[in-house]
Amino acid sequence: MNKQKIDQIFTRFAAHNPQPKTELYYTNEYTLLVAVVLSAQATDVGVNKATKTLFARVYTPEKMLELGEAGLKAYIKTIGLYNAKAKNIIGLSKKLVKEWDGKVPHTREALQGLPGVGRKTANVWLNCALGQPTIAVDTHVFRVANRIGLCKTKTPEKTEQALEKNIPVKWKHNAHHWLILHGRYICKARKPNCPECLIRDLCEFKGKTK
Repeated sequence: MNKQKIDQIFTRFAAHNPQPKTELYYTNEYTLLVAVVLSAQATDVGVNKATKTLFARVYTPEKMLELGEAGLKAYIKTIGLYNAKAKNIIGLSKKLVKEWDGKVPHTREALQGLPGVGRKTANVWLNCALGQPTIAVDTHVFRVANRIGLCKTKTPEKTEQALEKNIPVKWKHNAHHWLILHGRYICKARKPNCPECLIRDLCEFKGKTK
C-alpha cells in the first residue's frame, strides 16, 4: 500500500474519532499498568468489570502488596489466566516498591524488566500514560493491519516494525488506538462489517462482506 493511501486511511480515522482513548479503566499510572497486564488475552469490558472495584481499594503498589496474591485473585478471578496475572502483578508491585520508590518507570527497557510486562504492554503504557507515539500490536492491530494492507507480516514484532516505517509521523500517537477500535467494532475477526467500514474503498482485503 502506498503512503498516500495510508495517509488517507488515517485521515478518515482521525475525522471520525479525533481523540481515541484506551477503553481500559484506570485512575493513575500504576493502575493503568495493572489494567494493561490484566488485559492480555482478555476483553477490556471484562477487565473493567473487575478493576472498577479493585482500583477503588488498590491504587498503589504498596496497597497491592497489602492485599496480597490471594486477595487479588478474589477480585480478578473472572479474567482469563488470573492465577498467572495475579502472580505477575504482585511481582511487579514488589519490584516497583523495591527499585522504583513505588513509581512506574518511564522507559521501555525498565518496564519490560517488570514481571508480566512484555513489549506490547510497555508500548500501551508509554502511549497512554506518557503520550509517546508507540505502536502496540495486539491481535486486533495484527489482524487489521495485515488484512487492509498496511503491511504483510507474520509476527506482531514484524508488524510493529512495518507500521513504524509505514505510518506517517503525525498519525503514530493514535494509530494503534484507531486500529484496535476498528478491529473491535468493524473489522472483526470472523465476519468484518465491510458495509459500515469508513475505509472500505481504500482497503485491500479481497474477501469484503456485502
